[in-house]
Amino acid sequence: MPAVPIDEEDLQRRAAEAVPDAEIGPVSRLQGGASSVTYSATYRGPEAGIDRVVLKVAPAGLAPTKNRDVLRQARIQQALQGTGVPCPRVLGMHEGAPPEVPPFFVMAFEPGDCVEPNFLPIDQRLPPDEVEARELDAARIAGVLHALDAGALGLGDEPEVTPADELQRWFDSFEACDEDLRAGHVAVHEGLAASLPTSVTPTVIHGDFRLGNTLSEGRRVTSVIDWEIWAKADPRVDLAWYFMMCNPDEALNRPRCEGMPSNEVLLDEYQRARGVEISDAHWFDALVRYKQAAIVALINRNARKRGEEPPVGTTTALLESAALLLDAGGPAA
Repeated sequence: MPAVPIDEEDLQRRAAEAVPDAEIGPVSRLQGGASSVTYSATYRGPEAGIDRVVLKVAPAGLAPTKNRDVLRQARIQQALQGTGVPCPRVLGMHEGAPPEVPPFFVMAFEPGDCVEPNFLPIDQRLPPDEVEARELDAARIAGVLHALDAGALGLGDEPEVTPADELQRWFDSFEACDEDLRAGHVAVHEGLAASLPTSVTPTVIHGDFRLGNTLSEGRRVTSVIDWEIWAKADPRVDLAWYFMMCNPDEALNRPRCEGMPSNEVLLDEYQRARGVEISDAHWFDALVRYKQAAIVALINRNARKRGEEPPVGTTTALLESAALLLDAGGPAA
């Protein structure tokens, strides 16, 4: 069933039901959001310091499952309050009547900018000292997040995703693509499967942890956002993804801005916050490149199905980088 337009007047009415004793103004759609639709509105109510809220709404006409399950996103944000992992406070939720009437949750609007430093145009780059400070703060927050006990957060019923599960998921994704879009992936998969690391105790992971999924002001991170794909899994998946976004190796041919701390420095900050040392990091560095290559292949496959030109480059550099990391048995740059 295709997505359909959201009734914004009804959404405002339901938001007022979801947040008792508050006045929610007319909703205004915000840019962005691939798996859900985001609105903002004014707020007048008993919560001190809040004059604006954000509504995260599942697409109307589609089942609110997986990354579209906005109430699951609200669950993790509620669980993280007071833990030292900053994220927007949930003020209310509405189950809707999916798929026609979509569920949503209402959260406090958080100030700050949302940027990925390496991908900013040169004339919009952050000062190097801000890049360094923000990334170190993000590494610290990741360490705090991964030190949390899922059971103590009330999330013990979440299924565990092991490194083997993660690898199988992206293998299956590649296999669902045209042959030219998956060229070379089998050899990388075989290398990963042959060197599968021992699992560690699963923790709550963000799933796409990087500075571009935070809000920041000046030198500090004020909030971690976009929890669509959080999971109870091996935290090294989160960490390796973060490192790849901060410090892409030469094989990826991606920009790296001035002020970016090295992965070694970021790892030290992370380990201090988490209180453990990380092992088998190179395997996860290779895994996340294999993962991103599979995502690229899927995006291009779906574009072909719509009769469009593939919007993303090839998987070659990512797979080559993964193979090099596996051969070297050491961390990325």
